[in-house]
Amino acid sequence: MTAGYTIRPVRADEWREARALRLAALTDEAAGIAFLETYDEAVVRPDDFWQERTARSSSDAGPEADVRQFVAVADDGTWVGTAAALVEKAGTEDYSGETIAQDAGHVVAVYLHPDHRGRGVMEDLFDAATGWFRERGLRRARLHVHEDNARAERFYARYGFRPTGEGFDGPHGWEREMVLPL
Repeated sequence: MTAGYTIRPVRADEWREARALRLAALTDEAAGIAFLETYDEAVVRPDDFWQERTARSSSDAGPEADVRQFVAVADDGTWVGTAAALVEKAGTEDYSGETIAQDAGHVVAVYLHPDHRGRGVMEDLFDAATGWFRERGLRRARLHVHEDNARAERFYARYGFRPTGEGFDGPHGWEREMVLPL
């Protein structure tokens, strides 16, 4: 664990903090190719949207939850990063419209404030997400990265994710699939 930060799942009552972190992520220089929604779309969502989203991905959602949002909180209490871990079941459809071939974990909504990059915080967030997948009995994690998001792709490769040659044509261009055996 990186000194100066706590990595943990969100709690249901932290929807305001989760909203603020998501909005910050959507103002990042890579947001236009890293996320499937824009700041303008997210900022007008009502409070009940954020409450439900946070509750569903929180530690309070219980052991059967199929999503968990992990956050990096600096020692001063500032939320600086996040990664969401989704459980995908074989036979269901993912957000790109493709049918899931095998049970897997899927990492989405990855963000770390620029002032906190290069300190090991993102590795800790991924350790939390992949650890949760392992606890759920999953043997594989995957993610998608836009073909022009070289910074993110370099991190994913350093962490151990490898391109599969698969992907999908998203709203902003080609999204490359990368996988990590667990």
